[in-house]
Amino acid sequence: MSRKPPQGGRLPPDPGKPGSPPEDISGKKIEIVAQAEAEGFAMARICRPDAVPEIAARLEQFVAEGRHGDMAWMGERMHWRGNPAALWPEAKSVIMLAEPYTPSHDPMEVIGQPDRAAISVYAQNRDYHDIVKKRLKRVGRWMIDHFGGEIKVFVDTAPVMEKPLGAAAGLGWQGKHTNLLSRELGNWFFLGAIFTTLELPVDEPGRENCGSCTSCLDACPTDAFPAPFQLDARRCISYLTIEHKGPMSEELRSKLGNRIYGCDDCLAACPWNKFAEGAHEMRYAAREDLVAPKLAELMGLDDAGFREKFSGSPIKRIGRDRFLRNVLYAVGNSADSAFLPALEPHLADPDPVVADAARWAKSRLQAV
Repeated sequence: MSRKPPQGGRLPPDPGKPGSPPEDISGKKIEIVAQAEAEGFAMARICRPDAVPEIAARLEQFVAEGRHGDMAWMGERMHWRGNPAALWPEAKSVIMLAEPYTPSHDPMEVIGQPDRAAISVYAQNRDYHDIVKKRLKRVGRWMIDHFGGEIKVFVDTAPVMEKPLGAAAGLGWQGKHTNLLSRELGNWFFLGAIFTTLELPVDEPGRENCGSCTSCLDACPTDAFPAPFQLDARRCISYLTIEHKGPMSEELRSKLGNRIYGCDDCLAACPWNKFAEGAHEMRYAAREDLVAPKLAELMGLDDAGFREKFSGSPIKRIGRDRFLRNVLYAVGNSADSAFLPALEPHLADPDPVVADAARWAKSRLQAV
């Protein structure tokens, strides 16, 4: 008499038949990928935790050359960051997932509006860390309920090299701008990782498809790429406006333009974006007041106003002082002397970096 599978479709081994085949791990993988897509992820691929042995040496060289700048955490726990298998030795598989945040507007249009501020697309609404992590946990709980095992989820907040793992799993490849990009998704997507003790079939790694194109390298306002596939974070606007805590060099201040939080130039320049899939999550849709906010309004934010405006936004994490420093650099680059009266209160700001940025902006505008 034939057995019927229990609800959920999984047929357990028949203990009465000693020759029963092992559980179908390929079918398990198919179900997990389908569940991830049902939760809203655009793509899910799998690799082993030890699939990127080369990243340890690459990371060591990056840090040794000082290209990590103030990001001391990159050098700390390097044995985990350079070896995902050491982060959780019990893990047998890594499920890498892609979450699109493709903009519906041209993110470069604001660059030509010097009285407005340019905010990176990913930060124009809710913080992706919270959204992606909750979605990963839902997928993880589903896996445990259906297949058992243990999981750990990561979204850019642990010593995990998501981009090399994403390439090893077949989500795409690291482009010349060092970001992960895909034939199907372009390069506007977040990455999430689920480490699991389940043994799952792996996917073919991504193959590099940049060819002779240098669009991303040519687009960088600060020449942050010493060579294709290499980044010097110390010259990267995303690093400078978000991670760097002190004053910037005057050379780099003048190259920021009106970019006050992150930079999308290299991402926006990639020709593979013509295949980009639209964002599935409405909370990534840009807030109207953050697409091209007026610098004059941002200059007037006190600490309470800053916290209120950016509640639930990744921008809130850098704090009012660092944010205002960036705004004042943009004001200095505006070539608009109408900003001069509004600069005066900031010349005596309690934060010396903010006061320095105000003095620099004033000297720039007085020279117009």
